[in-house]
Amino acid sequence: MTLAYIPSPSTGVIHLGPIPLRGYAFCIIIGVFVAVWLGNKRWIARGGKPGTVADIAVWAVPFGLVGGRLYHVITDYQLYFGEGRNWVDAFKIWEGGLGIWGAIALGAVGAWIGCRLRGIPLPAWADALAPGIAIAQACGRWGNWFNQELYGRATDLPWAVKISEGPNRVAGTYHPTFLYESLWCLGVAALVIWADRRFKLGHGRAFAVYVAAYCAGRVWTEYLRVDEAHHIMGMRLNVWTAILCFVLAVVYFVLSAKLRPGREEVVEPVASGGSGEGGADAKAVPAGAEAKADAEPVEGAEGAEAKPTSLTKAAEADKS
Repeated sequence: MTLAYIPSPSTGVIHLGPIPLRGYAFCIIIGVFVAVWLGNKRWIARGGKPGTVADIAVWAVPFGLVGGRLYHVITDYQLYFGEGRNWVDAFKIWEGGLGIWGAIALGAVGAWIGCRLRGIPLPAWADALAPGIAIAQACGRWGNWFNQELYGRATDLPWAVKISEGPNRVAGTYHPTFLYESLWCLGVAALVIWADRRFKLGHGRAFAVYVAAYCAGRVWTEYLRVDEAHHIMGMRLNVWTAILCFVLAVVYFVLSAKLRPGREEVVEPVASGGSGEGGADAKAVPAGAEAKADAEPVEGAEGAEAKPTSLTKAAEADKS
């Protein structure tokens, strides 16, 4: 008998007149805003301009949503194209089903396009976004709680989540894998922020730490889940994907540290000579260089205090 448990919402949607407000969508939106806000602060701290992160996110987020949905539909095609299934349900993203692997992969394509348009390196932008992405995942996992999905094995632990009877689910108390992964993602964000400050990570290595740390946690949370999934050699497909991504992230980190040590001195070009932002005449200026230049007096500049020269000193001597 379970003495304590986490209750599930009776419904995942609230209707405001004819407008449905879905908990799953709110969790995704909140996560995106937090990621952009934190990423913007980190980007500015690295010498970038305010607003750049949001501008690139305009490309990355839609691509990421499409990629996440495609991964889910492709890897769980039997839910939409099997016998008795309706393929139209594949487009009902509000009912859940976003694969983080596809979201990151296709989101990176969108981010690459945005970075190319702004003339900035994608790895530096990814480093700034890395902890924010982890926090966004932590927020997004609560959308699974609203939908009563992706829970783990049955348990009577006091923090078990109570699931009600419904389509493809049996009433009972189960491991709240959404909560486990949410907490793990918060830990990953903290780890990336600490490692970035401690070791001055650059050239995509902070992002690699995020990928490796998240994948390590995804393996054990995936192991607890009981939802339908494809298996390869006795393990769930997502476990194999997590292992592969972990290895790739570690290899990238090691090779990047050897080939490109340190952190980028310049992350975003600064316009000069009145040319348009990021235009042909734009040149890269290290963070703080503009402020230093403004602080130094310019010889002969109008309205500025000119430095005394040898001629002016001689003139002053004749007058005395």
